[in-house]
Amino acid sequence: MNSAMDEINLLRQAQRQHQHHLMVRGMGEEIDLEIGPGDDPSFSGADLVAVASGHHDTDEHKSLLIPCSGAVDGHAQPPAPQPQLAHGEEHDGKLRRPSAHTKKKKVVKKWREEWADTYKWAYVAVHDNTTRIFCSVCKEYGRKHRRNPYGNEGSRNMQMSALEEHNNSLLHKEALRLQMASKEKLQPPEIERPVYVKALSKTAASILESVLRRDPHEAEFIQSIQEVVHSLEPVLVKNTQYVQILERLLEPERCFIFRVPWIDDRGEAHVNRGFRVQFSQALGPCRGGLRFHPSMSLSVAKFLAFEHTLKNSLSLYKLGGAAGGSDFDPKGKSDNEIMRFCQSFMDELYRYLGPDQDFPAEDIGVGPREMGYLFGQYRRLSGHFQGNFTGPKIFWSGSSFRTEATGYGLVFFARLLLAEMNKELKGLRCVISGSGKIAMHVLEKLLPCGAIPVTVSDSQGYLLDEDGFDYMKYSLLRDIKAQQKNLKEYLKSYPHAKYMDDAKPWSEQCDVAFPCASHNEIDQGDAVAIIKSGCRVLIECSNMPCTVQAVDILRKAKVLVAPAKATAAGSAWRT
Repeated sequence: MNSAMDEINLLRQAQRQHQHHLMVRGMGEEIDLEIGPGDDPSFSGADLVAVASGHHDTDEHKSLLIPCSGAVDGHAQPPAPQPQLAHGEEHDGKLRRPSAHTKKKKVVKKWREEWADTYKWAYVAVHDNTTRIFCSVCKEYGRKHRRNPYGNEGSRNMQMSALEEHNNSLLHKEALRLQMASKEKLQPPEIERPVYVKALSKTAASILESVLRRDPHEAEFIQSIQEVVHSLEPVLVKNTQYVQILERLLEPERCFIFRVPWIDDRGEAHVNRGFRVQFSQALGPCRGGLRFHPSMSLSVAKFLAFEHTLKNSLSLYKLGGAAGGSDFDPKGKSDNEIMRFCQSFMDELYRYLGPDQDFPAEDIGVGPREMGYLFGQYRRLSGHFQGNFTGPKIFWSGSSFRTEATGYGLVFFARLLLAEMNKELKGLRCVISGSGKIAMHVLEKLLPCGAIPVTVSDSQGYLLDEDGFDYMKYSLLRDIKAQQKNLKEYLKSYPHAKYMDDAKPWSEQCDVAFPCASHNEIDQGDAVAIIKSGCRVLIECSNMPCTVQAVDILRKAKVLVAPAKATAAGSAWRT
């Protein structure tokens, strides 16, 4: 005991004389001693000698480090007892203070190993030329902190502490909840796919090259432009004066991107992004759909607005083209949540709408319910109730008065096309993709024509009834979709039917195909499957349902492809 007290007194004397900051650390920890102003400069080069504390703790052994400068109070420094070492370690009697560079690397390695084992939800990235620690769920990073004894790497530790606090915040909890609540499996980060460009003449290629330079990452918009340029190539070669006109047409007049904050039923805040593209008002006020879907982006909005511009130009009405929406997903949301989102969406958009400027319509995720919420907020903000859809007697949400117009018109177009081939729909086997508004009305209209529709689909697979759907089966499907149930519910009433998970219906034998789901749903593999199924006619129902490569394959196989710009021209404006 006396020996231990002597050692402690010796340490106190050394501390008073040299005024060094002595720090107690557990054996094996990284040690960083800071020298304050006025300290002995020889201290930085002195060796560090380990001194046993004399009191052995049951959990761990600790040691005290003092500078060994040769003598204390004029007396030689006695050799200190060696601290206990872990099994297999060797010690030469002295602990050398490593250089700052070597120590920094060692701390970095140790910190990263600890982070990799403990914080699975975090990752390191550079932001504004500064290394930050980000949350992999919501991409937020920890706050910037002052330097601590661990230096820059210690700042990372402090960032991690801030990020842990962030994990308990509403923002992170909501991002994690939405991620876990998603029915679809998490996909790896999307890799930018190269844009497929067909061989064009020099005149037509110059138009497409200018678009590629201006918007290289907007794949959907570039694809829609490429289809038009390729179709008009013979005209552009003969009439070069149209090149400048087309170049002006390919640039939208106005694009709006805005924030849409809303509150869910638990009182938690969310933020989505809203879009509206008014592509052209050359013929009249803009008209186009609103789409609420997670895949919504500026590229999709521009492509849809461009498609509506061309479709409306083929109708009897003098209308321009527009499109918009949000990356908001209405699936799984309550009526109150959808109402609050629609009201917040309209708070920003209403100033750009009007009977002489722009009036929206329905699209994916937006039906009569959503249109009612949107119009109610528009009327409240604008202060008047006016018709600005199809005419003086049809009000703002007027497209819901004849929701079947687009689907019926597609079947009517198919009948005219087959009549040119001296054929009719009666007895023909038809394959339909999708189960939304357009797909269900296509199915409904095929029944009185005598056709045999055998499939419908959703995001999880497709339903096949070899006997074909009749009026009773159609009524059941309509009720299932109205209750927002899965198509598998159909099997409870008709067990002979089949539901194919994670598959598309294009391999089923058919005479006519009606793709009604979404854009680019038919790729090269699907095109080959359609050819093998015996299909001879494909009626494009959704906007740009086939990729450029798929269209080339189908046409080489003599499959007649009716483009959506013609089949859906006018859409709900049909009477």
